[in-house]
Amino acid sequence: MEVEAQTSAAAAAAGDELRSLLSATLSPDKAAVDAATEGLSRIAASSDPRFPISLLAVAAADGDQGTKVAAATYLKNYTRRNIDWGLSSPELYKEFRDRLAQALLQVEPFLLRVLIEVFRQVIEKDFVKENLWPELVPQLKQVIQSSNIISPGQHPEWNTINALTVLQSVVRPFQYFLNPKVAKEPVPPQLEQIASEILVPLQVTFHHIADKVLLSHDETNLEYEQLLLITSKCMYFTVRSYMPSRVKQILPSFCKDMFRILESLDFNSQYEDRATTRLKTAKRCLIILCTLVTRHRKHADDQMAHIVNSATRISSQSIHLHKLGPLSDRIISLSFDVISRVLETGPGWRLVSPHFSSLLDSAIFPALALNEKDITEWEDDTDEYMRKNLPCELDDISGWAEDLFTARKSGINLLGVIALSKGPPVVSAASKRKKGDKSKGKGERSSIGELLVIPFLSKFPIPPQGEDVSSKAVQNYFGVLMAFGGLQDFLTEKKDLTNTIIRNRILPLYSLDPCSPYLISAANWIIGQLALCLPEAMSTNIYHSLMKALTMEDFDELSCYPVRASASGAIAELIENGYAPPDWLVLLQVVMKRISVEDENESTLLFQLLGTIIESGQEKVLPHIPEIVSNIANTIMKLLPPVPDPWPQAVERGFAALVSMAQAWESSAPDENKDIEMRVWQSGQFAMAQTFSHVLQKAWLLPVEQMGLSVCSSLPPLSCVNDASILLEFIMRSITSMEETASMKVFELVAIWADIIACWDSWEEMEDQGIFNTIKEAVNFHQNFDSNGFFLKILPSRSENSSQSSVISWVSSFITRAIEAYPSATWRACSCMHTLLHTPNFSHGAEDTRMTLAVSFAQAAFSRFKSVSDSPSGIWKPLILVISSCYICYPDAIEQVLRKYDSNGYAIWASALAQISSSSFNPGLSSESEIKLAVLTLATVIEHLLALSMGGTKLLHDCCVSLMESCIHLKEVQEDGDDGDGAEDLDDDDDDEEEEDTDEDDEDYNQDSDDDDVREETEEEFLQRYAAAAGGESIEIVEDGDIDDETQDIELGSLDEMDVQQVVLSMMKIRPDLIRAQTFPDGLMERMAETFPEYEQLFHVHRQA
Repeated sequence: MEVEAQTSAAAAAAGDELRSLLSATLSPDKAAVDAATEGLSRIAASSDPRFPISLLAVAAADGDQGTKVAAATYLKNYTRRNIDWGLSSPELYKEFRDRLAQALLQVEPFLLRVLIEVFRQVIEKDFVKENLWPELVPQLKQVIQSSNIISPGQHPEWNTINALTVLQSVVRPFQYFLNPKVAKEPVPPQLEQIASEILVPLQVTFHHIADKVLLSHDETNLEYEQLLLITSKCMYFTVRSYMPSRVKQILPSFCKDMFRILESLDFNSQYEDRATTRLKTAKRCLIILCTLVTRHRKHADDQMAHIVNSATRISSQSIHLHKLGPLSDRIISLSFDVISRVLETGPGWRLVSPHFSSLLDSAIFPALALNEKDITEWEDDTDEYMRKNLPCELDDISGWAEDLFTARKSGINLLGVIALSKGPPVVSAASKRKKGDKSKGKGERSSIGELLVIPFLSKFPIPPQGEDVSSKAVQNYFGVLMAFGGLQDFLTEKKDLTNTIIRNRILPLYSLDPCSPYLISAANWIIGQLALCLPEAMSTNIYHSLMKALTMEDFDELSCYPVRASASGAIAELIENGYAPPDWLVLLQVVMKRISVEDENESTLLFQLLGTIIESGQEKVLPHIPEIVSNIANTIMKLLPPVPDPWPQAVERGFAALVSMAQAWESSAPDENKDIEMRVWQSGQFAMAQTFSHVLQKAWLLPVEQMGLSVCSSLPPLSCVNDASILLEFIMRSITSMEETASMKVFELVAIWADIIACWDSWEEMEDQGIFNTIKEAVNFHQNFDSNGFFLKILPSRSENSSQSSVISWVSSFITRAIEAYPSATWRACSCMHTLLHTPNFSHGAEDTRMTLAVSFAQAAFSRFKSVSDSPSGIWKPLILVISSCYICYPDAIEQVLRKYDSNGYAIWASALAQISSSSFNPGLSSESEIKLAVLTLATVIEHLLALSMGGTKLLHDCCVSLMESCIHLKEVQEDGDDGDGAEDLDDDDDDEEEEDTDEDDEDYNQDSDDDDVREETEEEFLQRYAAAAGGESIEIVEDGDIDDETQDIELGSLDEMDVQQVVLSMMKIRPDLIRAQTFPDGLMERMAETFPEYEQLFHVHRQA
């Protein structure tokens, strides 16, 4: 008894201490908060298995709200960091799980929101993945049925809303396929059990509560509304991917209740805030209807007509959009989406076509027309106005489009789907009666765009000159322009109609005086949307109209930024689709004049347009690039923040524009024999390099110098690292003398750049490529101009987390981490490792540094290899070859590295080397440098294996076979390099002939297939496609990066000068028993004798043996 009392007292004291520490984390005193945090960390690190239970006890006990929330939050973070804490004590983990479930039924809403996240982690692991909680569903069923709303008086302590929230967390993981690679994955048994034991009985409750809520006109009962909302969410998670058998049975009754809820909505009410829960329930019901149409049509076919009627009724409320909040707008958006989805199904035409006229007139067009809310938004937040009303993501008009979110976007999408609709894919009765009359065939059917949409839009004329934005004419014409923007796919097939619309309905707007900025911005947007199908004859008129919009000045108090921004985007679309402005210089001058420090948003867009102009204009704009670079650089330097804060977007876009100009200039280099052109080009290159140097000095060096020693440990912001690297590469490539190196401060820039990339951790393929290229250029610069070994000197780091290091070490840090980032980074990092290892300057007085690099590279490469070694893949090649480079340099040290990582590491690597070097490996070694390195390394490995008395092993045999095959392969590659250019012209001629034939075949095929009916995808086909796509994701993740980089010429330094053939054949002469002892594949020795006839006698010995 005494021991128990002592234990109880100790537990109470521990609980008091924990409560005190949690309470202290809420103190306004920072020192007290830090001390409390440290104390909690100490307790958490003590590995006390009861720590989570203690936290839960504090959260669930009586006490002040702050301490309880602190306990719940700490518990959430602790379990997230220590997901396997329960493995050490299964009994305590089960106790914690049961206590957590009990607590969730009773805690207040503010605690429920936090603790439910802890419960989700438990559910994901115990119930979904491992299915180790068989009692959960029966117990939860009992709790829900006995809870305070469903069975008042039985268990008042069990809160129905809490219990349903627990149910929501239980079904939430099943919204996604658990095994998406399986085409017809059965419904998980856990979900079937939930549906049978909980959801089916719950439907009765849902219907009963819906009756109470919908028939009552009294004050809203929030608990009832919450019950409907949470139950709707549970049903959505249940059917989003799967369809449990028992849910099929309750689907009709559940749909009827959803229709009743949707019918109860009052969009004309002034009390949206009070009805928020009802609106959320309605939103969820519409999302469920979208899911039923998209995923479970055969189970919802008998509900299709009701679905269309319900969605159509809601969509007609778009006339109230100007006074509705975001939630109501989203509901109307979803109603449009539901109709779009139905229209894409087989019975869609029959169900929706009777509503086409009313939809267009009373639902879609009111959503597209300009309203007071749009005008206010333009005045208050032009960026938000553009995001909502000039969307750039409407390129794909489809009934399956997702994430449109606003009524206007969804209305535009639905209009596009309707316009393309041609009715059901059946032959008409008239066509059957007149078999010989081909004019009535399928190819002659008119689309609804021609029959209904265009005639409807033609009712609205261009507003008279001088009309105010508040006039109905302007507001309706804005809707017309929005509609045209959604007809992109339809108009692409109707060239004459597109010409008419552009000539008569869009271009005249630019002649109005004054122009309405609302209409002009929409007109610009349409031109951008229709860039692919614009009439060539009108291109010049269109371009001049856009130029007028690009230079439109602000009105008195109205910003015309959306006009200029949309014009900028439309001009970029025109140029990208092949239009050449009549005068590139004028366009450049306009853009340069408008780029300014005052308006960063506008400069951001213009920098993007400038990049497009440079990339597309090429020789037309090249003479002006050095001057443009100077002007842009001046603007960027003014926009750069004075302290190392993250750069504004305008600066980032400016750097991207500078990169496009640098790349365009480098690609324009004339032939060396053209002396005059070369001198002009070099002069421009030098001027640009000087400018880039000034920009990088301002960005990287000056902020720290200006702030003094107090911030000397702060790195510049990690902004535009890739683009800045490309500019630094340009500078280094432009240097021709030590004087230029000093004047442009190249060594200082390289040092800070290396320090920056050593801290880089935002790995992204398109953001990193320039860094790898700059590393190689930096090595070249080191060879040519670093006579004092600056790259190897120890320098102070400006990073707070780094100590002193050298440029080479910082670069090494980047590439050893890059090797783990993503596949193409692995290839590029390995290529850089070869370059660093075999740079000639390293071999003189820097062997320690070189060995350190080799060891770190081998460690990183072998670690990455082990992570992908389960099955052979293309990513093996760069990893094994970079270890080979390290091994060739320092065999003993690298062997130790491999054995330290894995006792059998050396044999694993050698076996993989033999495998990638064999003729059967795909993708095999292909470049001369790759094969040379493999041959030299295999020869060294074989010598080492013989020294270890491993002469009769399979490993030695595999290495010998791969060595022979690689020698043959190397000779073939070298011979192909000598005489492989002669057949290209013949191949090109053949290709041209084949292309002509193919074009004719394509035309015939297109004529035959244009009239084919589009067959609707079945559910089985959808599931197979979904599974194939899911299965392909993992393949793409592994192989994406090695497509472009499959063949690489790697840097071998002095190794490249070795006579590889002599090395191998000398070894065979010295060790004739090596050849005699092996059993080579049939024909291999004969191929060796044919390839190396001067050594035929050596291989003849083996054939005799």
